[in-house]
Amino acid sequence: MLGLGTLINVACIVAGGAVGLLASGIVDDRLQQALLQACGVCVIFVGASGVMQHMLVAQAAAGGTISLSTQGTMMMLVSLALGTVAGELLDIDARFETLGEWLRDKTGSSGDTRFVDGFVSASLTVCIGAMAIVGSIQDGLSGDWSTLALKGALDAVIVCSMAASMGRGCLFAALPVGVLQGTVTALATLLHPIMTTAALANLSLVGSALIFCVGVNLIWPRTFKPANMLPAVAIAVVCAFV
Repeated sequence: MLGLGTLINVACIVAGGAVGLLASGIVDDRLQQALLQACGVCVIFVGASGVMQHMLVAQAAAGGTISLSTQGTMMMLVSLALGTVAGELLDIDARFETLGEWLRDKTGSSGDTRFVDGFVSASLTVCIGAMAIVGSIQDGLSGDWSTLALKGALDAVIVCSMAASMGRGCLFAALPVGVLQGTVTALATLLHPIMTTAALANLSLVGSALIFCVGVNLIWPRTFKPANMLPAVAIAVVCAFV
């Protein structure tokens, strides 16, 4: 079935968010804040490890020692700089918040002050990354939904933690995931030649940097505008062909 992987991923997010939402009802505000900070630390390290995985290169040196060098620094700098400029001009962050406010009103959650932040933070965390693109292309080309199922399990844990501290807005991260991955699956034949090994490596590196920014925002709100940095991911892919 075409798109089964995305359906599984969406179901996992909703299920994880529902469990987290139930848990939020039995913990007080102090514990919710502590859980939010703990989740922020986890997301920071997920992003940082993704960046280091692609930037750090271990090389054998004389005497059997190992030396470390970096790669992709200039690509990341160019992608983030140009992507941020484009995102600020388009004001993607404001559009995300507008969508979050619309969902909040339509779902009768007008009194939930954390709804929009939960929706934006959870959406960016589970949408950005190479697994979403690779898994969706695999699903579209061969019907292999295993990568998206694994991503769904990881997303369920992340959204569960976020929902326990930020509320029901996190559950609606399933919507952008469904749209993004469903679109990539439908266009898999066209996108497959573009997503080379180098392009996916660039996407993963820059995407991990954005996930790091999301984690920082969970601890220190409004430090970054990761949504306005999203075009950097597309520019990173383009850089692979320059």
